[in-house]
Amino acid sequence: MAARHSPLSGLWLASSSPRRRAILRALGLGFRAVTPGPDLDPAVGPRDPGAYAVANARHKAQSAADGIRDGLVIGCDTVVCIGNRVLGKPADAADARRALKLLSGRAHRVISGVAVISRPGGGVRTGVETTLVTFRRLSPGDIDAYLATGEPFDKAGGYGIQGWAGRFVTSVRGSYLNVVGLPVARLLELLESG
Repeated sequence: MAARHSPLSGLWLASSSPRRRAILRALGLGFRAVTPGPDLDPAVGPRDPGAYAVANARHKAQSAADGIRDGLVIGCDTVVCIGNRVLGKPADAADARRALKLLSGRAHRVISGVAVISRPGGGVRTGVETTLVTFRRLSPGDIDAYLATGEPFDKAGGYGIQGWAGRFVTSVRGSYLNVVGLPVARLLELLESG
């Protein structure tokens, strides 16, 4: 992707997420997207969801930064937590159904870790953002209809608030864009603090 003129020249996004790319474009930031390496294994990462999200964001940014000579490299990772349980991207329809049943009628946390690595030099700045989202009670028909859209399968927690699942949400406390996948205010703080 060709970068547009931006006061933040040399901006790189280490993400294959179309949602993160769309948010940066909407902000008018010129950037180039690069595909990061695989996520950290949750079994060996930090047990705290926020610490894991930050560690994975840093890992993604570092995996891309190794091939970049100049600029700022952004990594981001988002997890959905219900109680102490972390819900990742569903492996299949049965996994997505289980996640949606867990979220039904309850509040959950959406936690994003963000990392910005400066190249050259390798300085790292990190941050975390948490948003509380509440779902209305979902009927089996609601879940079946949502699964049929195909939306749940590439999203943490098995839903995308910006799509069809937005009708499940009764309240959002905190950053809406964090739930979409990129905590903009936190990211801008990190970019401007360097």
